Amino acid sequence: MKDYDETISFLGQWGRFQQIVFFLLCASIMPNGFGALSVVFLTAVPSHHCLVPEVNLTQDWRNAIIPREFDLVCGDQWKQPFTTTIFYLGFLAGSFFSGQLSDRFGRKPVLFITMALQTIFTFSEMFSPSWTVFSILIFFNGLGHNSNYVSGFVLGAEILTGKVRVLFSTMGVCLGFAIGYMLLPLFAYFLKDWKSLLLGVSLSGLLYIPFWWFIPESLRWLLSQGRVEEAEAIVRKAAKMNKVEAPQVIFEDYSAYADETKTDPKNHHNIFDLLRTRNIRNMTLILCLVWVTINAGYYGLSLNTSRLHADPYISCFLSAAVEVPAYVSSWLSLRYLPRRLSVICTMLMAGMSLYFIQLVPQSLSELAVALEMLGKYSLTTGIALMYAYTAELYPTVLRNTATGTCTTVSRVGTCVVPFVLLLGDYFRYMPYIILGSLSVVSAFATLFLPESFGRPLPQTIQEMQRRQRMRCPFITRKENSKSTVLFESQL
Repeated sequence: MKDYDETISFLGQWGRFQQIVFFLLCASIMPNGFGALSVVFLTAVPSHHCLVPEVNLTQDWRNAIIPREFDLVCGDQWKQPFTTTIFYLGFLAGSFFSGQLSDRFGRKPVLFITMALQTIFTFSEMFSPSWTVFSILIFFNGLGHNSNYVSGFVLGAEILTGKVRVLFSTMGVCLGFAIGYMLLPLFAYFLKDWKSLLLGVSLSGLLYIPFWWFIPESLRWLLSQGRVEEAEAIVRKAAKMNKVEAPQVIFEDYSAYADETKTDPKNHHNIFDLLRTRNIRNMTLILCLVWVTINAGYYGLSLNTSRLHADPYISCFLSAAVEVPAYVSSWLSLRYLPRRLSVICTMLMAGMSLYFIQLVPQSLSELAVALEMLGKYSLTTGIALMYAYTAELYPTVLRNTATGTCTTVSRVGTCVVPFVLLLGDYFRYMPYIILGSLSVVSAFATLFLPESFGRPLPQTIQEMQRRQRMRCPFITRKENSKSTVLFESQL
């Protein structure tokens, strides 16, 4: 089969068509930035006293010492981290289902359905009569957040090609998230009431309705499903937008593949294909470990912003601003350096910076903040690298399922991290020790992943198998060859 990038090379890499897809998909990620971490302010601990003396108090005093909202303090303080965990459990469930739905029904419909879930349930949270109802709604809100990010990321990675694809996978989609994250403290500062903050976050989702008519379906996905005519129609429209002439027949080499896909039910792949052979299974497990570590560290340091500075708005902005140079670094790394080396270096840097925090005396609190921000910088860089690295390792028929599965498993770390941070109340440095240790272990595990730098995206599982070179001590070349033959015979 002719290479996809070569087939559509007549379009160029940065015409009007690519520019529209690039910027609209980046913009669609912005609500994730101020939505995914809005729990920093929604579950913030208000000023209060747990024991009110039995004296006559004015109403002003009562308002000052008794918290509003759902009274998630004192005996009910455990509900605050648990609320955050429920939100991220929604992330976990959404990642699991959206990846498979996207590979089955298309990237575009899943992208817009998950964006709608964010908007509808964020708005619904305003009318919660109790903490229980709020928790249910925030779970369904979480279903859409990470799913929207993954679907948008894979859609852009499959439409764009060459250097533009690398730029989108790092600087583009990630900066979209960072900009949204930096807007969060601005929203929270002017909309201090939690209901007003939810209203502001939800109304922004309405701005993305017109995007449906400008963002196309993934060409790679359409071809993998045998829908060649639809893919050609999109390419011809793109050729007109870019003012270039399209060949009379664009995807001629895909005709046989299309017929096979339509007639052979075995070409419908699912999550079990990630575990079917030994080498793919080991690669998936290693990637899941790295994803768990990176997300636990990233969200742990993001949720810990209230301890960085006396002003929570400044703390949140600092935590968001450090992501900008991190994404620039990830873009440069993906463009010039091997993927495996880049991930290992970022994980080691994160682990060392978190270890060194416990060596800083309390009189040098600024140095401790700098080390924590270095850890946040490293983990943020790692997240951007892992999205691109994971997408490059798996073929089109499994790419969104694989990315969704890895991000699903990673949410286990995200769900646990609010309670890991609570360990800091008993031993200040325990969260840093746990997160730092995971980073070092993940750096070592990354040594056994295959390299994807400079290679085109695989279209089929067979292509991935042929180019895969697992450097694991528990996988020999003979075993790798046998598993490849076995898997291909099953197809």
